[in-house]
Amino acid sequence: MKLFGFPVFAVEKAVAKRMLTLETPHKEWFSQRWAQKPYRKAFVENKAMPLVTMLAKGKSWDEATFNEELSAWDALLYPAEMEVLRPMIEGDGLLQLMQKNVPAERIQALLNKLETQRQA
Repeated sequence: MKLFGFPVFAVEKAVAKRMLTLETPHKEWFSQRWAQKPYRKAFVENKAMPLVTMLAKGKSWDEATFNEELSAWDALLYPAEMEVLRPMIEGDGLLQLMQKNVPAERIQALLNKLETQRQA
């Protein structure tokens, strides 16, 4: 995955904000893990940042590049993690401006990928 210079702290802030609105039992599950620095780092690097990259660059990539990056994103997601990532795709909070001009079919492709991603 080709990462770009999107600030990690902004992604962490968006995740922390979303964590406050999670429903039980997702909130407890995710909060316990988010408090652990190794989990936080792995979640941001392997799950959130690739998604943010696809959102940010998805509006300018050609179809082949987008599809290649989408298929390359192969992370094992837990249900609570999916609940945290879904609003990023839908344009919630800090990442809303970045999501603004992404074509609707690419947003739908990302949502479909999230739903069909390997689940734990």
